[in-house]
Amino acid sequence: MSKHTLSVLVENTPGILARIAALFSRRGFNIDSLAVGVTEHPEISRITIVVNVIEELPLEQVTKQLNKLVNVLKIVELEAGSAVQRELVLVKVRADNETRSQIVEIVQLFRAKTVDVSPEAVTIEATGSNDKLSAMLKMLEPFGIKELVQSGTIAIGRGSRSITDRSLRALDRSA
Repeated sequence: MSKHTLSVLVENTPGILARIAALFSRRGFNIDSLAVGVTEHPEISRITIVVNVIEELPLEQVTKQLNKLVNVLKIVELEAGSAVQRELVLVKVRADNETRSQIVEIVQLFRAKTVDVSPEAVTIEATGSNDKLSAMLKMLEPFGIKELVQSGTIAIGRGSRSITDRSLRALDRSA
């Protein structure tokens, strides 16, 4: 099984996310991570999809079908070495007067932030790779994780090139 990260530029229209997710589902792919947001151009959104692919189900078939969707402008597979990939986690950890300083040390070790403190808990915000966040969570587990929310992966290619350059011109021509 191999993990693939796709960056999909789409017109910012209602229903496009549902159509894309349904296409993966119909083909038997399980999406590991899905993140969507508006780009620097309000009329374009970027969907970052992380999917594990087994050899019997080639990803190429799905990307070709994605390209056929009217509102899809561009699809780029982001290789791990040529892209910056990050996730965000918010985690609420049990804390009292005795353990709070130990938790703060772990937060500092992982360059995370303490975003809320109460008498019984500390809420932490951290960004980074999945491996980094997993390591931090493993160190916080002994204190008791009360609540956890984690975003999907977001990714952007390294260097000065932007995948929105030509896509925006294509959108302008079609209008």
